Amino acid sequence: MRTVNENVTAESVEPTPPPAPGAEQYPALDFANSAVALPGGQFLDFLGTPAAANRWLTEHGLAPVDAGMREMCAAQLRSLREQIRSLLASRVAGLPALPTALSAVNDALTRVPTAALLQWDEKNGPYRAAPHPTTEIVDHALATLAAGAADLLTGPDAERLTACGSPPCNRYLVRHGRRHWCSTRCGDRARAARAYARRTRPQSSD
Repeated sequence: MRTVNENVTAESVEPTPPPAPGAEQYPALDFANSAVALPGGQFLDFLGTPAAANRWLTEHGLAPVDAGMREMCAAQLRSLREQIRSLLASRVAGLPALPTALSAVNDALTRVPTAALLQWDEKNGPYRAAPHPTTEIVDHALATLAAGAADLLTGPDAERLTACGSPPCNRYLVRHGRRHWCSTRCGDRARAARAYARRTRPQSSD
């Protein structure tokens, strides 16, 4: 089993890989890819610390800069990420989804109300607004990311969902054409590996 260095965070590894194809259209895909396996057994985690998780959510419009993320919140995000990754893996492999992964996504989807609730202001009277207090920022982020994952898995791009074909990369992408790599870097590494394998392959004797 490959050794994973969980102490490597987004702040300590450069350069960071570009978003995988489909990640800009589907933030949930970028969320699933926020844990990146790198050559040499390193592990880049964009949610590895509360500050890193807060920054990721802010960059994706899911939290204010001063949300004050705590480790418990970051851990919730990492947990949902792993469950979404499990569902993506099942979809790519054509296997049944793990019940725990489905339950985690559905729990996130139903944790917060989606309807605008009736509110009452002492001066202006009744009005409707979606509740979004600071203490529920993470719940709303989890619900949004879970909904995005559900949309990806059930939408027209689900057939083009695939895993990067350049080990040790563990990212997913929406395939365009025959491309099975999430980045130019991974494509170059895969081609170099194939070329090396050809050079070192034993020659068959006549």
